[in-house]
Amino acid sequence: MNQSRSEMLAIRGVQYHVCHWGDEGAPTIFMLHGWMDMSASFQFIVDCLQEKWHVIAPDWRGFGLSERTHADTYWYMDYVADLDALLQHYSPHDPVNLLGHSLGGNVVTLYAGIRPDRINKLVNLEGFGLPATNPEQAPAHFAKWLDELQDKPVMRTYASQDDVVARLQKTNPRLSDERARFLAQHWSVKNADGQWEILGDPAHKMTNPQLFRIDEVLACWRSITAPVLWVEAIQTDIWRWFGDKKMAREEIDRRIACIANVKTHQVDQAGHMVHHDQPEELAAVIEQFLLS
Repeated sequence: MNQSRSEMLAIRGVQYHVCHWGDEGAPTIFMLHGWMDMSASFQFIVDCLQEKWHVIAPDWRGFGLSERTHADTYWYMDYVADLDALLQHYSPHDPVNLLGHSLGGNVVTLYAGIRPDRINKLVNLEGFGLPATNPEQAPAHFAKWLDELQDKPVMRTYASQDDVVARLQKTNPRLSDERARFLAQHWSVKNADGQWEILGDPAHKMTNPQLFRIDEVLACWRSITAPVLWVEAIQTDIWRWFGDKKMAREEIDRRIACIANVKTHQVDQAGHMVHHDQPEELAAVIEQFLLS
């Protein structure tokens, strides 16, 4: 296993935990994790890379070891602004290789259209975006957010780290015991009551008061100039957010078509956490794309 090293970095008033793997003089890949995940989640991909790379992976604000904001809501565009500040710190002049999974995939793809000159190549892992909304949904959506402010979400705790391992494998049955135990060590911490709690701010479970405006997102995607590798898992369940599989496929293909220079790749025997399920194949595809 390639050993990571940790750094704490002030990003827009928040103490960010950043993981590094590899020689700082090697070509860099920035990797951004998904919702309720953390930077250590990329360990399995890093271990499968064949070339020398410097991988930089932060914990998003309020996840992993990064500081919680103590606000009642996490705003989506804060992730975009945090990414901009992170890249300005580590690579102020050179275009970067960006990879993001799920939430991270959505953030990096949006960012690539906002600042196209900052991107060398982009890898989107299962970052499909959310279902489209319309203005008529706003009153009920905003009311739901206000209701949740009065009854804030909490995180379940676990009696042992073995229970955390079981929780991870329940969500993803493809996880081996070894991988699940590694993730549990980084995903949870023992609290003062002797319970194991997930390293994620419960406020992340709040309804986001912003409606997902797909037309604005796709306008950004159309502005991407860098080559893009779009990766999907064949056994993903993300389609359920879009209706049935046929409707989901049509909508996802419509979105992909907005990206000018895109290659697609599907990974078999993998679900939404594709970087946990098939890191060997994923690492090979990523390196082939970045080095071509």
